[in-house]
Amino acid sequence: MIILDKSIKELFQIFCKENSISDMQIAIKYFTVFGGLDIKVDITKPILELIEIHILNNYSYLKSEINYLTGGYSVHHAVLSGIALGDRKTTNAFKRAFISFEEGMKCVDFLYEKEIIDIDSSEHFLLGRRNDSKVAKKLLFINPFLRFWFAFVSPIYKGIKDGNYEEFRVKFQNRESDFSDFIFEELALSFVKNSFLGEEIKQHGQYWDEKIQIPIVAKTVSGKTIVGFCKYSDNKIKKSELNKFLEDLKSENISYDIVVIFTKNGYSNEIKNLKSESLKLFNAKSLKALIS
Repeated sequence: MIILDKSIKELFQIFCKENSISDMQIAIKYFTVFGGLDIKVDITKPILELIEIHILNNYSYLKSEINYLTGGYSVHHAVLSGIALGDRKTTNAFKRAFISFEEGMKCVDFLYEKEIIDIDSSEHFLLGRRNDSKVAKKLLFINPFLRFWFAFVSPIYKGIKDGNYEEFRVKFQNRESDFSDFIFEELALSFVKNSFLGEEIKQHGQYWDEKIQIPIVAKTVSGKTIVGFCKYSDNKIKKSELNKFLEDLKSENISYDIVVIFTKNGYSNEIKNLKSESLKLFNAKSLKALIS
């Protein structure tokens, strides 16, 4: 059964509890694929093996359930694959689906009402800026499993339907390392939203325009502005990456009080030495606060 009407935090809590996962790196990896699917997975087994057992071998059943949710319309599925495979911006998703903006927005309205996707606007006001109507909205899957399905299963369904998983294996292995990026980003934003920074949050979201993207933006009740970024990589974050982020903020005249960074695998000693009340550093382990 596919779980809808739950936030990313609630789905993460359910997934970790049902599967007794305490290691956050493992939790994020498996949640990216199975999050929002009401099953138990054996995390001692390779993720590709579990995908075949629980998803590919059950293709016909899952397809029927998904078609019931989406209406089974090919245009809706094309849009959902466009979102899952791209940068989530409406304009780019519609280009991938080869449909007009007007037709795309009709699909979005339907999928939003069905609680399959959410619509996100750039939080310009958090940085004291006027909203720019020309900046494309972003479309987010509420359910991680559905994002996985429309990224890797739906576009190549013919082979999977016939029991041929080779094309799937190649595509998934080529993208597995970066496919968790967006989920990690959403969990980090949920971490900020739920006041695990020691600051009560009034507003939160993301900021983007044609020149810059800030994955984490928030305003505290006391009036402080928080900005931040995430990196879901095996490499440690270096000072040069922080400097690049700060230079981008400066070039756009964006002021802030606190910078937060979330990383999968730690920081260089240079960045660790800079940690302070105005620079807060978190890793995958920090996200355990979401399930405690």
